Amino acid sequence: MTVEESELPGVGKKHVVELNGEQLVIVTHNTGKREVFRRPDSDTDSEKLFELSDDLARTVGTILEGAYFQPVEAEKRETTLPGGILLEWYEVQPGSPLAGTTIGDAHVGRKTGASIVAIERGGATVESPGPDTEIQEGDTLVVTGTSEDCDAFERLLAGEE
Repeated sequence: MTVEESELPGVGKKHVVELNGEQLVIVTHNTGKREVFRRPDSDTDSEKLFELSDDLARTVGTILEGAYFQPVEAEKRETTLPGGILLEWYEVQPGSPLAGTTIGDAHVGRKTGASIVAIERGGATVESPGPDTEIQEGDTLVVTGTSEDCDAFERLLAGEE
């Protein structure tokens, strides 16, 4: 990412940020006001996106910088579907008792009530895997069920049941 800075005599400074072929132009006035423009490429005119006061620009800047909130990756991904059913993703860790077994042989549904609805493996997704589909270490299993079903599945996957 390239950031160019230039003086605007009597006005303030201009920063041009290259963004995937486009440019984001930020003009900081000596008064503190910031104007933000978008330019599809260096040969076209800029389109003004918005203007911020000095205080608001500093607040937005600290938010973008991460001073207000630093995102963290959740240990567990889950989505709640209508009716309270969960859709969760579980990685098959080395040594999991499910690694090397087929979905049918693991009896996931009978033992936990949960269902494996997809498998993410090597950048590809196996949709609606059948009972003959082998579970492998490193697979990410997409599982649906109630909260209790998913908890039971997690224990089965970890070899705690």
